[in-house]
Amino acid sequence: MSSIRRYMVFVKPYWKQIAATIVIGILKFGIPLLLPLVMMYIIDDLILNDALSQADKLSTLFWIMGGMFFLFVVIRPPVEYYRQYFAQWIGNKVLFDIRDQLFGHIQKLSLRFYSNRKVGEIISRVIHDVEQTKNFVITGLMNIWLDLFTIVIAIIIMMNLHFWLTIVAISMFPLYGLSIKYFYARLRGLTRDRSQALAEVQGHLHERVQGMNIIRSFALEDHEQKAFAKRNNHFLNKALDHTNWNAKTFAVVNTITDFAPLLVLLVSGYFVITGSLEVGAMTAFVLYMERLYSPLRRLINSSTTLTQSIASMDRVFEFVDEKYDIKDSDQASDLDKVNGDVSFQHVSFSYESESEPVLMDINLDVRSGETIAFVGMSGGGKSTLISLIPRFYDVTEGRILIDDHDIRSFRVRTLRDKIGMVLQDNILFSDSIKMNIKMGNPEASDEDVIQAAKLANAHEFILGLAHGYDTQVGERGVKLSGGQKQRIAIARVFLKNPPILIFDEATSALDLESEHYIQEALGTLAKDRTTFIVAHRLSTITSADRIVVIENGQISEVGSHEELMKKEGSYHKLFQVQQLH
Repeated sequence: MSSIRRYMVFVKPYWKQIAATIVIGILKFGIPLLLPLVMMYIIDDLILNDALSQADKLSTLFWIMGGMFFLFVVIRPPVEYYRQYFAQWIGNKVLFDIRDQLFGHIQKLSLRFYSNRKVGEIISRVIHDVEQTKNFVITGLMNIWLDLFTIVIAIIIMMNLHFWLTIVAISMFPLYGLSIKYFYARLRGLTRDRSQALAEVQGHLHERVQGMNIIRSFALEDHEQKAFAKRNNHFLNKALDHTNWNAKTFAVVNTITDFAPLLVLLVSGYFVITGSLEVGAMTAFVLYMERLYSPLRRLINSSTTLTQSIASMDRVFEFVDEKYDIKDSDQASDLDKVNGDVSFQHVSFSYESESEPVLMDINLDVRSGETIAFVGMSGGGKSTLISLIPRFYDVTEGRILIDDHDIRSFRVRTLRDKIGMVLQDNILFSDSIKMNIKMGNPEASDEDVIQAAKLANAHEFILGLAHGYDTQVGERGVKLSGGQKQRIAIARVFLKNPPILIFDEATSALDLESEHYIQEALGTLAKDRTTFIVAHRLSTITSADRIVVIENGQISEVGSHEELMKKEGSYHKLFQVQQLH
């Protein structure tokens, strides 16, 4: 299905408003078509009519012009207002619906998709490309029809004034059509290239703004200036290619539309001199040429605008067509109650179908309320394994069970609703501390938020801030320390109160004081819940019920701290090395 047909799905709910706007527009464009006829009447039937007295001429002139002033001063302004208002209203409503659907689409795309895309490029499609499509509604569905209406009515009136002169006036139309077809065939591709180049600039800029502390700390300003200039120059070249072709289009097409009135002026002058056309009729005809070719010039602009809009539509729907890696099956049910038993049965996983497996034949049964710690060297597959539990990715082989049911048999949102996660780098949104904690449960009361903060050992430091719970944390929580951010993240998990917990390197990057507060909060949080911990600092997981050592994507050892130390295997070596450090 073409981009235009897909776009019309969003436009269809507003067809009544579009029809009303077109009717109002017909009034707006139709009123000025009376001017040349009034001009012809005043010249031929009043000014050059010797049969009427001066008083009669003046009286008739005042009555006619009174009516025209009423049309243009009283009737036309509100018509123009409502045409503009409704056109913009419809366009903005369509954009709202598209962006609303795109945001829902963004939330369903897999982590694999985001690992291969720059955030700025995604934002460019949702903001810039969607905004460009608005012109299709205003121009393509309304203005073009109004301009075509003006052209048709003008031609009908001109035919009644003088048939052969009208033929001369429209003789340039075929040449006009051929030039449009030739030039605009390439313009769509150039527009797509320019939009993609702009998206790359935005993606690069977004990434560098987020990493400004790295640029400053390594004194990379000059290097990054050159890197940005390279991408900016690429966009400039694409924009100039587009501008060059667009300028050629305007030069050729406007030459055609400028030549036609000159031709009409020549022929109509000949007819007046030879006595076959009245002076007033010639004046009206020349005025109608402006009414005829002004809409044609607008159609040139409309063609450019529509070409750009359709190119943007292509990019929007290309984004919409991105497939979801994680889908609910038709038979999926809600996960309502969780006891907490989790089982990994012959689980294997690869990030790409052709790549080497990251996990191979993992088998592990976890009882409800048990705390399981995953340890091992970096890159062994620990974080990948726990990311399979909330279905951030789906297993390549085998299955994961919760309470003896395959997690793929549950709707993914209800599955994730039963899992709380505290990561090494928890994202806080640029909002208040209270709203960030409420991410765990948006319906929670302020009392619940405070209680969650107390359980997370965050209440005291929050009260010490300038605005307490209403303190704005900045983008990604930049105004808070690492330990404070972690405690906010733990507080929102307390507020969520899930039966299954996942801690992924939750304390590895913290100082000893922050680690103490957070370990205490995590211990409270993990009580009577099934808990999975990924840790590099082995001293933090010695009290876990079982420790699972993962090496090269496989389980090499399982047991308590004491059991594994007695075994003197991989875990014993890792622990000894860390103790020496």
